[in-house]
Amino acid sequence: MIFTAAGCKSQDSVDSEDEIIKTPEQQIEENKNITDDQVNLVQFEEVPDGAQVARIETSMGEIVAVLYPEEAPKAVENFVALAKSGYYTGLSVHRVISNYLIQSGDPTGTGTGGESSFKDESGNPVGFEGEYSLNMWNFKGALGMVPNADGLNGSQFYMIVNSALEQETLDKMEEANFPQKVIDKYKEVGGAPWMDGKYTVFAQVVEGLEILDEIAAVAVDENKVPEEDVIITQITIDTY
Repeated sequence: MIFTAAGCKSQDSVDSEDEIIKTPEQQIEENKNITDDQVNLVQFEEVPDGAQVARIETSMGEIVAVLYPEEAPKAVENFVALAKSGYYTGLSVHRVISNYLIQSGDPTGTGTGGESSFKDESGNPVGFEGEYSLNMWNFKGALGMVPNADGLNGSQFYMIVNSALEQETLDKMEEANFPQKVIDKYKEVGGAPWMDGKYTVFAQVVEGLEILDEIAAVAVDENKVPEEDVIITQITIDTY
């Protein structure tokens, strides 16, 4: 995978570009065997009838995302189970960084909580490891899991809202030997390539990008918390 997998410093922490993009020499060494023909941009393929989708109803409107169980089976199973159980109902969007991402899925609303749907033999919730696919990237509209300090995923997830990349970032991607089709798509739609390979991408927004943009534009305090609550009123699992 493009970037070496690593856990976040805390449950509510996803990394900045400067923390993730390595030197071109490091990236080239890691990416030298990845070619365009190994990558399928499934997030932008036509959505087939019957595909599994998540309808994320928020206080600002509805967002529809296609789920990709073949690329991130545990993440999709977890998200679907939590959604069907009503776990996400009433939770806030607790973190908003314009031109980057929004974050939710924490019942405490602090960015430090949340549990996965998986259980151990004693019935206690257990986190699950990241899943990294050459077909899933942090383009605008991508949904991904936010790991805890131990690098395990629970209930928290993010949605990428960045619409454009600076030329310097695109140049770094070229130097790092990213597949050309991936660079071209990032240039076209935006995203957060510095997160690739560190966070599990499991879905892609296909309807409601304008709602995502509206959420990303809300006023926030010094901790990036919306000044007025943005609420997930319900997440339902449906077919396209």
